[in-house]
Amino acid sequence: MERYLDVALMIVSIALIASVILQSKGAGLGGLTGGDSGGFFTARRGVEKTLFRLTIVLSVLFVLLAIATVMVAG
Repeated sequence: MERYLDVALMIVSIALIASVILQSKGAGLGGLTGGDSGGFFTARRGVEKTLFRLTIVLSVLFVLLAIATVMVAG
């Protein structure tokens, strides 16, 4: 069981990293390093909105898997 949780945690973490990097594609390299991307907020539509929601789901899943891994290992 612990092995499956570890593999799932690795897959979710890679997907989470990819989704965060894809979100900052419009901001250029400044968005990756925390730089200012113009100072205004725009509405998310279409693919951006889906990617935003996917990132939230992946982050919640990552936290739950991390807690489950600690509980099983402990």
